[in-house]
Amino acid sequence: MKKSEVVQAWGRILRGIRPTLSIEITRECPLHCPGCYAYEDMHLGTGVNLRRLADKKGDELIAGVLGVVDEYRPLHVSLVGGEPLVRYRELEVIVPELRRRGVHVQVVTSAVRPLPESWKAFRDKFTVAVSIDGLQPEHDLRRRPATYERILKHIAGHRVIIHCTVTGQMVKRAGYLNDFLAFWTPRPEIGKVWFSFFTPQRGAMSPEVLTPEERAQTIELLLKLREAYPKLDMRASVIREFARPPESPEECIFAKTTHTISADLKTRVTPCQFGGDPDCSQCGCMASMGLAAVGNYKLIGGLTAGHVFRASFAVGDKVKSLTQRARRTHKGPAGARVSALKILPASVNGEDGR
Repeated sequence: MKKSEVVQAWGRILRGIRPTLSIEITRECPLHCPGCYAYEDMHLGTGVNLRRLADKKGDELIAGVLGVVDEYRPLHVSLVGGEPLVRYRELEVIVPELRRRGVHVQVVTSAVRPLPESWKAFRDKFTVAVSIDGLQPEHDLRRRPATYERILKHIAGHRVIIHCTVTGQMVKRAGYLNDFLAFWTPRPEIGKVWFSFFTPQRGAMSPEVLTPEERAQTIELLLKLREAYPKLDMRASVIREFARPPESPEECIFAKTTHTISADLKTRVTPCQFGGDPDCSQCGCMASMGLAAVGNYKLIGGLTAGHVFRASFAVGDKVKSLTQRARRTHKGPAGARVSALKILPASVNGEDGR
């Protein structure tokens, strides 16, 4: 994170505003990936699986997303799913509207369909993170129809981040992560590569989970690989945080600074983006580790940035409690929603077979 972004986020926190927002903009996804936390029955904590949640499309989705952003006033919005490109026509309106509001937008996708051509022109306040599940044989089996062949075709001419979640199956093969980086990093479309570790629900037994020994070995390996592959955009301080993840959502700066809203644009996903009852002792979320590294940054004496953030959260909670009634009556500028609907392509308004 840039220092200016930390200062901006701190200002939001002091006013009781979480600076990051993640929105599951659709329940739909053509993939059926093993280990996908979004479709676990516990994810929403309501007894309703994401695939059965009532979601939105067309005008209603655009107005709904912009309304949620106007209500929460974040600095950074992640648009996830499901598969967000299922709603690609709506995204072609939503993304520029959010950028116009000064919000950084990140779209997290499988690249199962082509990225919109208009996104090639965006040079700031916008990122696309493409999820890849390992090398081609394993990835194509797990994530079909979002195969390597389709991804390479669909990202051509764009600038994207590759994100891979490291699983137990991957680390059991020597040289796997090196081979992954050797394939992706030379490609001109790839700006950065990020790794997370698979995060299980509490008590879950799965081949995706790394053993403690595998976790320690992978940390040491990533520390070496970042020197060999400059596009591996993970500071050493961030990688080392995987050895000591936050003990609970209350200790996790990322969980405390992020709201996650599901596809009905009302249901909150708690205690963090994983929902359910995540095993924090095995957390592998790169965003969590990144903010943990910021929190452990030493300021003066024994004081860390984390001490300042936690004090700021307490102040922000007080401020929020004093202004909550006013915020409930202010749902965001209606004019902004109307203007967004005026520029909605007519083809989005009707049923189009999606």
